[in-house]
Amino acid sequence: MKYICTICGYIYDPAEGDPDGGVDAGTKWEDVPEDWVCPECGAPKDSFEPYED
Repeated sequence: MKYICTICGYIYDPAEGDPDGGVDAGTKWEDVPEDWVCPECGAPKDSFEPYED
């Protein structure tokens, strides 16, 4: 399951993670740190919602 930022539309893909943000590839959404922020706009994790493509 991917997650989309409701502010800017960035899609978090667990298969890719966010290496620049300290989140390794393969990290499930539940395991992403609560203080992680969107790499595109800086929105908090709670600004994301489930996304299906």
